[in-house]
Amino acid sequence: MASSQLHHTASKEAFPVSLLSLTVGAFAIGMTEFVIMGILPNVADDLNVSIASAGQLITMYALGVAVGAPILTVLTHKIPQKKLLLLLMGLFILGNGIAVFAPNYAVLMGARMLTALTHGTFFGVGAVIASRLVRPDKRAAAVSIMMAGLTIANIIGVPLGTFIGQSMGWRASFAAIAIMGIIALVGIIIFIPKQYPDKHSSMVQQITALIKPRLLLFLLIGALGNAGLFAVFTYIAPLLIEITGYAEQSVTWILVLFGIGVTAGNMIGGKLADWKLLPSILGIYLATAIILTVFTLTMYHPVTAVLTIILWGAASFAVMPGMQVRVMNLAQSAPALASTASHSAGNLGNAAGAFIGGLVITHLSLSSLPWVGAVLVSLAFLLGMACYIYERRAAAVSA
Repeated sequence: MASSQLHHTASKEAFPVSLLSLTVGAFAIGMTEFVIMGILPNVADDLNVSIASAGQLITMYALGVAVGAPILTVLTHKIPQKKLLLLLMGLFILGNGIAVFAPNYAVLMGARMLTALTHGTFFGVGAVIASRLVRPDKRAAAVSIMMAGLTIANIIGVPLGTFIGQSMGWRASFAAIAIMGIIALVGIIIFIPKQYPDKHSSMVQQITALIKPRLLLFLLIGALGNAGLFAVFTYIAPLLIEITGYAEQSVTWILVLFGIGVTAGNMIGGKLADWKLLPSILGIYLATAIILTVFTLTMYHPVTAVLTIILWGAASFAVMPGMQVRVMNLAQSAPALASTASHSAGNLGNAAGAFIGGLVITHLSLSSLPWVGAVLVSLAFLLGMACYIYERRAAAVSA
């Protein structure tokens, strides 16, 4: 008995191998979300639709994540978590398989919607499993290791998927993603331990846990932070070409550097959140707002623009593991649903940010994007600060 307990403690000491199977799943999902941006012209040509119509494959995916994920999480909340992960990966492989053979635009859109459904729920359940595979004081770091799959997908997966799509046809990109999904599925079967089922809360209890004012406030804060990120990031290529003066070919390399910043930030953010959760979230939002404000000046010079972009990538993603753990803490009775809702709010923020960025370019100018992004992130910081002050006062009163 003592030895099995000791073994259990030892396995929780370092980060277990099982976390990597979640990272691979996250990598495949990140790749399917973002690779379409690189192969958009190829898809549009092959299926005889306009670039704008092909662009809807991105918009509808984000909406599929935002709307579908919480619904799917509520409907599947009684399925044991390992089984649910396997089911989600199976659907993910199926969706990408359909995309490989899609005869027309409508079928491809359906395949994208199917894979979008699995996205938020995978990260929601995956974050809960990741946080349970380690000691309580390593939870945010464990979530950041899983989330690293998403960030590495941006550095390696998207350029690789784009290269495959441009040299072997866009369908090959989706075939490569389906293969990554199969590798993740095998990893989950072998490495993820059977989780002991929680006491199942009813659907009403789950939804009640989600509609607490403080939790909803943090979902709004996360959406505002993402809106600030995507208001600028969506239009980073035209900004670098038209304002900073880079050649089109250089943008890919700058995005790789951004991705390296993102991955480093994600890991550092996980460690900071394990150290002091709410103060680290607030500090990172404040830093992001300052970096975007500085970008309004540095974007005119090639070297300073790139340095700012790397720092901005690091700060923008450093906040995410902490936000994920904070949301799970605020909904003790429904952590998977809260974690999924966090991804939904984030995707709504992505869509809103891209939309706001479009309005800014139309009515103000391309060079106005960084300060508009800074304003959105500052709003996230101010709401978080208000919540922090309120919590400190409430704790002082109860003490």
